[in-house]
Amino acid sequence: MRSIGEMARDSGLGVSALRFYDRAGVLVPDRVDPVSGYRWYAPGQLDEARLLARLRRAAMPLADIRLVLAGWAGAETDLVRQLLDAHLRRLEQGLSGARAEFFTLRALLDDRENPMTSLRTAAPVRLSVPAPELAAALDAVRFAAGTDPQLPMLGGILFDVEGDALHLVATDRYRMAVARTAVDGHGGPRLQVTVPLALADAMRALLDGEEQVRLAVDGDRVTLEAGDRQTAGRCLGHDFPDYRRLVRLPAGRRALVDVPVFREAVRTGPVRAGEAREQDGVACDLSVLEVSDDGSVALAGDGADGGDLVAVNRAFLLDALAAGAGDRLVLEVGAPTAPLAVRRPDDEHTFSLLMPVRLDN
Repeated sequence: MRSIGEMARDSGLGVSALRFYDRAGVLVPDRVDPVSGYRWYAPGQLDEARLLARLRRAAMPLADIRLVLAGWAGAETDLVRQLLDAHLRRLEQGLSGARAEFFTLRALLDDRENPMTSLRTAAPVRLSVPAPELAAALDAVRFAAGTDPQLPMLGGILFDVEGDALHLVATDRYRMAVARTAVDGHGGPRLQVTVPLALADAMRALLDGEEQVRLAVDGDRVTLEAGDRQTAGRCLGHDFPDYRRLVRLPAGRRALVDVPVFREAVRTGPVRAGEAREQDGVACDLSVLEVSDDGSVALAGDGADGGDLVAVNRAFLLDALAAGAGDRLVLEVGAPTAPLAVRRPDDEHTFSLLMPVRLDN
């Protein structure tokens, strides 16, 4: 007999998926402990669970999965082949439709004036920035920058200058970090440039003093001067997403956490057994959080279930807590499908967002 955790590990189905398929009557455990409610699976159910995992990865509808499993258990191979062929045709038709829509979208993009282009200026711009504030802003966002070569526009840090404020933004799609610092000397229109990560790291290495540093943008070239030291390079030739649309979130439940204590709890606490998910090609463990209305937050174990649970990549959560650079941070949780916000209680302009991972099938 296999426990639910062992079944999850051996079959490729997550624990929450096994619970879902049990409730749906698709893969019912051979025995359920009448006292603890714990599920046990017979040896012969492993092959069925592995088949179910394959059908799930192929996005087959639940109604068809039921019939495939029923036909597989018997000798109805014709039924199984017909169901597999029908689902493959649906996938091919869906892909064909998606290609057509994306072709249209690309054509619209080609014909449409990109507003981001106007955010680069032909005249050189020179700014003065406090070194400690710029260093802190870079530290707050660097962890969220993307490294996917298929998305080169995310492989840098956005420098967004408007009025007397400089916003720094980084995102890899699964997380986003935003920070702000003051600047002097910019009286013109809004300016945006995306600084590649190697150049951003070189800038950070110069920010070891208390003096003002000078930031200059001339066309597609950006330069940082700190005293008699300098680093410079070309900006990325890609437009950064409009992050302001992505950070407009409805208010959620808030919990003030003691960062050292909470970070250790996350590092050593429970994760969803067998719930390795693919985020950007890297398998991850999930920390499942439950924020109560009274402002307390707890890490939920394998047995927890409910609509108020929010699951996030544990490594990403640890990075966000470290980048928060404080002993107290605020976790803000909305709907289970809304990003988890990690905020500084004394700075509304510096925060990070972590995309949740759906627990149910």
